[in-house]
Amino acid sequence: MNTILAYTLPALSFFANTRANMERRTIVQIPSMASLNNEGASPSSSTRRWEYAVFLSFRGEDTREGFTSHLYKALCNKGINTFIDDIDLPRGEEISEKLIQAIKNSSILVIVFSENYAESKWCLDELVEIIECREKDQEVQIHPIFYNIDPSEIRNQNGNFGIALANHEKKFKNNKDKVQRWRDALRKIAYVSGRHYKKGSAAYKSESHFIQNIVEEISIAKLNWTPLYVAEYPVGINSRAKAIESHLDIGLDEFCVVGMYGLPGVGKTTIAKVVYNKIAKHFDGSSFLENVRENLGTNAGIIKLQKQLLNDILGDGKWKVGNKFKGISLIEKRLCCKKVFLVLDDVDDSTRIENLLGKCNWFAPGSRAIITLRDRSLLAALKEKVCTTYKVQEFEVEQLNKHEALQLFKEHAFPGNKPHDEDYSKLVNKFIDFTNGLPLALEIIARDLCGRAKDEWESALDMYKKTPNKGIQNILQVSYDGLQDTEKDIFLDIACFFKGWGKDYVVKILNACELYPGSGIPRLVNKCLITIDRYGRLSMHDLIQQMGREVVRQQAPDILGKRSRLCCYKDSLEVLTKSGIKKHSRHNVAFASICRGATTH
Repeated sequence: MNTILAYTLPALSFFANTRANMERRTIVQIPSMASLNNEGASPSSSTRRWEYAVFLSFRGEDTREGFTSHLYKALCNKGINTFIDDIDLPRGEEISEKLIQAIKNSSILVIVFSENYAESKWCLDELVEIIECREKDQEVQIHPIFYNIDPSEIRNQNGNFGIALANHEKKFKNNKDKVQRWRDALRKIAYVSGRHYKKGSAAYKSESHFIQNIVEEISIAKLNWTPLYVAEYPVGINSRAKAIESHLDIGLDEFCVVGMYGLPGVGKTTIAKVVYNKIAKHFDGSSFLENVRENLGTNAGIIKLQKQLLNDILGDGKWKVGNKFKGISLIEKRLCCKKVFLVLDDVDDSTRIENLLGKCNWFAPGSRAIITLRDRSLLAALKEKVCTTYKVQEFEVEQLNKHEALQLFKEHAFPGNKPHDEDYSKLVNKFIDFTNGLPLALEIIARDLCGRAKDEWESALDMYKKTPNKGIQNILQVSYDGLQDTEKDIFLDIACFFKGWGKDYVVKILNACELYPGSGIPRLVNKCLITIDRYGRLSMHDLIQQMGREVVRQQAPDILGKRSRLCCYKDSLEVLTKSGIKKHSRHNVAFASICRGATTH
């Protein structure tokens, strides 16, 4: 493959630098072209649908009946919806509005530069529109093809391009701004990595081989840059995504990892998807690996993710990994020269990352990774064991504030902003207080209440306070299930008895029970299951506490006496009274006192 040795701007870089020529690629920031960076570009919807995958811009007299027609046919045969202007658009003095709309509604803009390209003011106007479109829309990709011309002619504006521009200046001497726009657009596009074909060159076997390579890369880019679905109502997501982007330090020429942690159900995966959609296109390759915790538990799961990673970034779909060690070797050898963006979603063990990627010392400069996790302590392990020479940053995803929570709840409970009376508003506020800013719970409960009568809302609130929603319970309980036995005991004791109690006092009680709180409590903090406030008191989110108490209830749903803990004074008194063990009154009174304290402390 023969890629032009050109300066590549993040805003216009394309997958032209394939594995065979990555060593020839130079990345340079050119101050005079800062307008092509993404600063100020308006974000596009993560669920955007393009009318065309590819728009072809070309000089008809040079390539319409040869190279361009063959490229168009090859793209269509590959199933890539491609726009070409020789079908139903009449030519005029100015490019038509329909053509402008076709440019704006295409995700990949391919410009075929040929010997007489600059003689056509139509082509030059098209090029200006393409550059402006990319400056305004960060999802658009530009792919220049230099067909039987030297890219330096465009960059230096000499040769045929220099002659054509000089003629335009004579013709448009009363409109010098127009010609200057053409010159500016040509200079900008000349500094974008593209593909170069020259007849007789040894780089490609034939013109059809050249076209085949173009189609393959466009196909990969089209697949890789399909935005991930985020959420129906991404309330509060963009501000948190911007914070993650800031932590990623995209401008720095070094590998950087950001670890996102927070409460289960707080939206870590959703935020990672938004960041991925915004910046993935500015890398040579990208991959979003979901459910890492589930897949990395087996060799088959590891191989599955290794194949996905290779396919996402390199394409082909024919990678034969065999075993995880071969997978690591393939990843290191084939991706080490590519600036990649990788998201590992739901990681629970640094060793498993090593099983997937090796020591992570192969990442090329400028690469980035996001890891979502439930345990903050894994970040320290990553720094010490896996990413020993790279920058690892932490980011805690916070719950929604009251305004955001209210907006998200209303979007799901009253779709289309349906009007609701004041009584509903009062109930909404009660549900907002109950969910305490946890997006998962807000969405599930609001959807459940949508369209239901007011008295049903009131009944549902009482029910949710007593019995947790199964969808919420299952997701929250994943963090609990990953604890050691003594850690589970500590968590359940805090959920049932000691929320709001002073840590030092609780530690004494737990030590007496041989539960080792000195290591257990920090583990619960790192897993975001509990917090310790500035006064040294133990606390946890209300729904996390409810999850813990439900775990205890499920031990014996109908028999109080068979549960490991009794969370309220009434239940404990009933068990102690019915048991008939009056002779142990001192123990009974002490146990009942703890239960009473846990509910009234």
